[in-house]
Amino acid sequence: MIDNKKKKVLFISSTGGHLNELMQLKPMFKKYDYHIITEKDKSTSNLKEKYGEKLNYLVFGTKDHILVYPFKFIYNCFKSLILYFKIKPKYIITTGTHTAVPMCYIGKIFGSKIIFIETFANINTKTLSGRLVYPIANLFIVQWESMLKLYPKAIYGGWIF
Repeated sequence: MIDNKKKKVLFISSTGGHLNELMQLKPMFKKYDYHIITEKDKSTSNLKEKYGEKLNYLVFGTKDHILVYPFKFIYNCFKSLILYFKIKPKYIITTGTHTAVPMCYIGKIFGSKIIFIETFANINTKTLSGRLVYPIANLFIVQWESMLKLYPKAIYGGWIF
């Protein structure tokens, strides 16, 4: 018997440039039972119309708001756990930041494969999310060859754009 069921893939990132990079992977959506998670803000509120039940939001938070950020981060960790069990992805693909890190660790604990794409914006320095996910990633992709010096086990994938 042949299994025609598509593999479940979770695409997750914060808003802004990271989400813009992640959405460059949109052609992959047709090949998989995909789901998208990002933060809810003005720039992402229209995505629900396009993706419906295939999209969930986490609370938008930046480290610039030092007093509220820890509470939002903790809330997002719990919400990520709930969403993980709702979606049950075989693969988690992310372009990063803080929004994605808890989901990557949750996924790793429960057997998902983690694919991290380091941001195009960094040519010579590691991102915090990259440093945190690199040790657990099944596949770590950099967009600049110079980043291979910082992440020796990474794969150079070229620009995502």
